[in-house]
Amino acid sequence: GLQALWYDLKGNWNASHNIAQDLPSELGYWIHAYLHRKEGDQFNANYWYRRANRQYPNLTLDEEFKVLVEYVIYN
Repeated sequence: GLQALWYDLKGNWNASHNIAQDLPSELGYWIHAYLHRKEGDQFNANYWYRRANRQYPNLTLDEEFKVLVEYVIYN
């Protein structure tokens, strides 16, 4: 998960997405959701948030990114 987030931070959405879609876990689904939200595809993002058992966030993308990084590091 951290590698996917690193690529996103570096501006490489495609590399981040490729990694996230190969992570068959709630974390992978959450990162996948975040990435589709970032690209503006709310329909697809909603699907992946549901798979990750998460609500569509009421956070900015930057805030959600920070939450994801902290989750990956501390869990």
